[in-house]
Amino acid sequence: MKLIEKFLPVLLILSGLSVSAAAQTAAENAASLRQQMADVQAREEQLRAHLLELDEALKPENIQNSLAGVGSVHPEDLREQRRRQLEKEKSAANAQLEQLANSRRRLETAIAQADAAAYQQSAHPPKGPNAADNENVNSRSGSSRRQVRRAKARHRLKRPAPSSQ
Repeated sequence: MKLIEKFLPVLLILSGLSVSAAAQTAAENAASLRQQMADVQAREEQLRAHLLELDEALKPENIQNSLAGVGSVHPEDLREQRRRQLEKEKSAANAQLEQLANSRRRLETAIAQADAAAYQQSAHPPKGPNAADNENVNSRSGSSRRQVRRAKARHRLKRPAPSSQ
């Protein structure tokens, strides 16, 4: 008895987790995926804007202007270092943009699947505590139809076939 009292809260928590996971419908899943898609698209726009800024900063005159206040014996080395830094940033941003594009494609596929699942879920009666009531109503109406069909079939079998004399 004490053992059950110790594990009862754990069992309740675990059962609650499984119920909450099952409670997330396909429509909620699709909505969540759409939110993720919006986040990915917003991030893509930010990266594209950053890439435009980097392209502008990579112009030789802008590199030279950015280093105008810095005194050096070898200004060409400073310009080359700044250009390499900007190129590195640009390649990292391009890599992130490619990853986001892959994520966007996966999300588009997942959204299409979630929409299909939501449609399927809406087409079928809900499963859950009230589903037994729905099934009882459906089975009664279905069984009465079956009974009528069976009675008609028995009636046809009992009639003698017309003779052709």
